[in-house]
Amino acid sequence: MKASDGTEREYDFALILSGVPELTTDVEDGLFKAGCDDATLSMQFGSLYMEFSRSAPSLKDAILSAIRDVRKAGVGADVWRVDSHDLVTPSEIARRIGRTRQLVHQYITGARGPGRFPAPDCNLTEGQPLWAWCAVGAWLSKNDMIRPETLRDAEIVAAINNALERSHQRQRDPALVDEISRAVAAT
Repeated sequence: MKASDGTEREYDFALILSGVPELTTDVEDGLFKAGCDDATLSMQFGSLYMEFSRSAPSLKDAILSAIRDVRKAGVGADVWRVDSHDLVTPSEIARRIGRTRQLVHQYITGARGPGRFPAPDCNLTEGQPLWAWCAVGAWLSKNDMIRPETLRDAEIVAAINNALERSHQRQRDPALVDEISRAVAAT
């Protein structure tokens, strides 16, 4: 969300990068010179992980400018995704909204709250269902349990990650992406 007076504020987020097998001085220097001097770099499970604290008018502006800076660094890195933890457990939902797991469970089952909690997105048969944070955020916002800005931030991150994923898929198999896009649009 943009600051109402047009000023910038600080946004914290993390990017997961691909294309960089190890964190070298050349990679660090290239990213720093390209404008990523507001990030802490580390290797996590074979991927370059960048934790940013970036000033910008909005979260969207902060993330998109960081993606541009990574790409212009010329170190072979590309942004794989924004590390947003977009699939959440009931415990994570409770943590994010400052309520108990028991209360979130009651929201999920309809025992408390306005009902119609969103269905889980995956792991339905494994007994550990996961919910899309955007869907949960929409329900929470609609029921005045979170600020609208929190939902908007989740929507922004989800849209950016969807665009990044589509771009990666297109690089791997453009014909498949086009075929599926046409088929989905026709239904």
